[in-house]
Amino acid sequence: MVCKAAMGIKAAAKLRCPPSVAAAARSRLTPWMLRATTTVLLWTCVVQLTAVGNTWGPRVLKGWPSCRTAREAAAAAAATTTRLAMPEPVVEKAVLPPKRIYINNGYLMVSCNGGLNQMRAAICDMVVIARYLNVTLIVPELDKTSFWNDPSEFQDIFDIEHFITSLRDEVRILRELPPRIKRRVELGKFHSMPPISWSDISYYHKQILPLIWKYKVLHLNRTDARLSNNGLPLEIQRLRCRVNYAALKFTPQIEELGKRVIRILRQNGPFLVLHLRYEMDMLAFSGCTQGCTPKEAEELTRMRYAYPWWKEKVINSFVKRKDGLCPLTPEEIALVLRALDIDQNMQIYIAAGEIYGGKRRMASLTSAYPNVVRKETLLEPSDLMFFQNHSSQMAALDYLVSLESDIFVPTYDGNMAKVVEGHRRYMGFKKTILLDRKLIVELVDQYTSGSLRWDEFSSLIKAVHANRMGSAATRTVIPDRPKEEDYFYANPQECLRDRNLLRTS
Repeated sequence: MVCKAAMGIKAAAKLRCPPSVAAAARSRLTPWMLRATTTVLLWTCVVQLTAVGNTWGPRVLKGWPSCRTAREAAAAAAATTTRLAMPEPVVEKAVLPPKRIYINNGYLMVSCNGGLNQMRAAICDMVVIARYLNVTLIVPELDKTSFWNDPSEFQDIFDIEHFITSLRDEVRILRELPPRIKRRVELGKFHSMPPISWSDISYYHKQILPLIWKYKVLHLNRTDARLSNNGLPLEIQRLRCRVNYAALKFTPQIEELGKRVIRILRQNGPFLVLHLRYEMDMLAFSGCTQGCTPKEAEELTRMRYAYPWWKEKVINSFVKRKDGLCPLTPEEIALVLRALDIDQNMQIYIAAGEIYGGKRRMASLTSAYPNVVRKETLLEPSDLMFFQNHSSQMAALDYLVSLESDIFVPTYDGNMAKVVEGHRRYMGFKKTILLDRKLIVELVDQYTSGSLRWDEFSSLIKAVHANRMGSAATRTVIPDRPKEEDYFYANPQECLRDRNLLRTS
């Protein structure tokens, strides 16, 4: 500054800056020159890159000339115009119901027991109980200790976020206990018990709610059939349906794989789902050995005694079958399907685990119906890799396919048979053939012994099942014997659209 001022005055025109001052000035100029040179080089690079890619750099450079040909430039301009003309995809956010505000009476933990569909029904009941006790429900724990030994968690099978948010207008559901409450549980400050089976909602108000008030956290360690089929307020029955048919969605992975199986089947025409309950565990539990070799019957008996929670040990298979209490064999169901005039070219999808006796026991069915398939034959092994050793996830796939089938035929009235039957009613009374096993066994024995001709056998099978196709019907109520009456989830008549069509079964 001193130098510049001195040089600007004519009187001191001959004065010279000292060498040290001049050197300092030059040292200050050097960085500025470097910065300016670097900036020019960088902008040159940016311009070149913009000309090549037409996507980099500031928008102001987009209009600069490039080295592209006129054709390339025209194509790029057309592509840009197309992109601008296309509307951006609109992702609609799911509208969540408003949260229900209530004074929380405590926390309800539940451990479900049984297979997938027994647990599914139990979850519906537990949501209802939590709602009407005004408590917070912790996401149910699934059974990992039963025969199937499936380690799946709730979120491995069901869409947990959808489950929680879709029911927020009814009940508060948490993935886990809040930290303070969790510490209480870790210290043993909670109460665990099995509720009484087939109880109405008053039992939970009078017996269970006081325990929640006392302990703050209640753990229900068994959940199968803990709420009655009948005698409940309409809003409770409809909430059971809402949980079952709307809140309990399978994970996106299971849903997508189920849709793929259905697409493959549909490409080849209509299909029938046969819920063939002829797995080893079913036969061991029921004690039914029709058609089994002596060695197989002995193996099934040993298995029954190996599981202490299977209470019935001594079973007369002959008597039980005659009473219609055994699952139909593959040989018996082959005769029934033929008698009902099911087209031999119909695809028969087996919704079940491994059939006991394998190909030997399936021979009659596959001979009568060559298009017998299962998920393992329709999909690649890699598709099912993550489902192996997860029986509940495999059952979820069969559940989805069963819902969409043209005809559903269960050979035994287990939990899947009942829950799918009810779901198909809810979907518009889709055709579900409900087999009269006691009469079928009697007719099959007459036919195989030669005392009944085929045309007689077929006519009688058709006549018996004419009104057993899953149409609208009123649930049978048997006071004081709930296990013998119609199951709510098999016929949720309070939730069906055509209630005016209900008939007495």
